[in-house]
Amino acid sequence: MQCSAGISARVFHCFLSRGTRFATPTVVRTSAPGVRRKSTVMASRAELHSIPGVCTKPDASTSDFIMQQTMLRIKDPVKSLDFYTRILGMTLMSKLDFPEMEFSLFFMGYEAPESIPDDEKERASWTFRQRGCIELTYNYGTDTDPEFKGYHNGNSDPRGFGHIGICVPNVEAACKRFEELGVEFVKKPNDGKLKNLAFVKDPDGYWIEVLSSDVSNLFP
Repeated sequence: MQCSAGISARVFHCFLSRGTRFATPTVVRTSAPGVRRKSTVMASRAELHSIPGVCTKPDASTSDFIMQQTMLRIKDPVKSLDFYTRILGMTLMSKLDFPEMEFSLFFMGYEAPESIPDDEKERASWTFRQRGCIELTYNYGTDTDPEFKGYHNGNSDPRGFGHIGICVPNVEAACKRFEELGVEFVKKPNDGKLKNLAFVKDPDGYWIEVLSSDVSNLFP
C-alpha cells in the first residue's frame, strides 16, 4: 500500500508497505453492506511474539542496551540549533568538535539544562546514557558552499528514512505555536484521515511527527 502525506502515514507509518510479507489488515465493516467505519489494527500482546522475525527472548547480554541516538546531518548549525532549542524546546546537552576531520556533533534532548555535568568527561558519559537523543552532525563548510544543495530527507524517491517524532501534551496547541513561528508543515492536525497528529519540517527538510499519548482518535 502506498502512503502519502495527504492521508497521513501514521498507522504503522507504512510498515505494511509494498513487498511486505505481512498481510494487509482488512477494513472493518458495519452490518450495513458498503458502509465503512474507521478502524485501527493493533497486534495483541500475544501476537507481538508471533510476528515473523521477532526474537521473543533477546540475548541476556543486551539487557542494558538503550536506544540512545538518531543522527541527522545538517547544513547550517545556527539554523538547526535555533529550531531544536527555541522551536522544539530541546536542550543542547553536549558538543564535540573534530577539527582535523572537519565536523562537529551536537547532542540534543529533552533533559533539564541544570542536570548537565560541568566536568567534560562526566558530561560526555552522561550524554551517552540519555535515551532518545538527536545527534546533529555538521560537516564544515556546508552552510557557506553555494554548490551544496542539502541532504536527502528520505521522503522522496528513493525513499528510506522517514521521520523522528516528539510527543506533546496537546497537539493542537503545539501546532498553533509552530504555525505562529513560521514552521513548515507537511500535515496539520486536522488534515487527512487521522486527526490530532501532525508532521513538520526542520531547517533541512527532515520530517518530525508531532503526536500525543492520547490515542482516542486511533481507538474510538
